[in-house]
Amino acid sequence: MTAPPRRSDATRAGILRAARSRFAADGYQRATIRAIAADAGIDPSMVMRYYGSKDQLFAAAVDVDLRLPDLSGLPRRKLGAMLVEHFLRRWEDPADDALLMLMRSAVADESAAARMRTVFRDQLAPVLLGLVGDKAEAAQRAGLVATQMLGLALCRDILRLPPVVAMDTETVVARIGPTIQRYLTGPLS
Repeated sequence: MTAPPRRSDATRAGILRAARSRFAADGYQRATIRAIAADAGIDPSMVMRYYGSKDQLFAAAVDVDLRLPDLSGLPRRKLGAMLVEHFLRRWEDPADDALLMLMRSAVADESAAARMRTVFRDQLAPVLLGLVGDKAEAAQRAGLVATQMLGLALCRDILRLPPVVAMDTETVVARIGPTIQRYLTGPLS
């Protein structure tokens, strides 16, 4: 028989839900511990008790796992399209807005920007290392892929540029996939 969840687990989860909503709506800079606590229906001291600081709460709220697919078993000529499709699915999942929330905050806050750099360095570069075998080249290719994927998210999901929003998934994959493919497997010179 499993033990019932502790009240502290429910409080911690409520704080995280409130923090994610507040950071998504206001960004890191404008979100306050008081507002997050009010959204969670608790005293601000409880937020600090569970998370220690606004930075630590933000890190927990935007714990981003890119859930990148294993590219080693896929046909090399389809890698770009597969990666674009993967990122589009991530951004269109309303239950998983941590990546977009981090991106919104990263534009105006250095600690959020550092977190974004860490996510791509620690998650995307190792996947590309498996493709190219050279750490410096994998990092460079990961950076190039990030320019396109983050730019696409910015234009489609944050700025909501009408021509980009109007494109269906297949069109976006057809237009962006070849660029990502070149960054993944083509010559860099």
